[in-house]
Amino acid sequence: MVLIAAPMASSGGGSGITLLLPLILIVGMIWFMSRTQRKQRQRQADTVASLQPGTKVITTSGQVGIVEEVDDEYVTLEISDGVLVQFVKNAIGRVIPDEVDDAADETTDEAVVETAEEPAPVTTEVKDEAKDTVEVPDAGTEKVQDKSKLPPTHTEN
Repeated sequence: MVLIAAPMASSGGGSGITLLLPLILIVGMIWFMSRTQRKQRQRQADTVASLQPGTKVITTSGQVGIVEEVDDEYVTLEISDGVLVQFVKNAIGRVIPDEVDDAADETTDEAVVETAEEPAPVTTEVKDEAKDTVEVPDAGTEKVQDKSKLPPTHTEN
């Protein structure tokens, strides 16, 4: 059996571009990902540089604490009353703004007070000869269905 190598037919000069296009796309994706990572590292460095005592932070492991002291390499956090823990500066994930938490608490408290003080509207039947009769059930006539019971999550031995 004899095999003969014959050149394949090409469609012309477009083969160079079809080979170059995937390479350009891969290089573009790598550049975009590295740029995104660089911005994220810069944002993290700015967060760590702006740490001051009294700032509430969350570490990358999820520990919440208040900054007590900032050294060159370490940050001392108070995680509970009188409990101080040292973390590496790079372990600080994000800063929790105090103003947002206080404002959110105040608005939710006011909303609860306002809804508690307003009386519930009373629904009645509306009859009009030109319009059809509309019946709205009272709140007391609706039957509340029992919640479905879930199986126990563990068994006792």
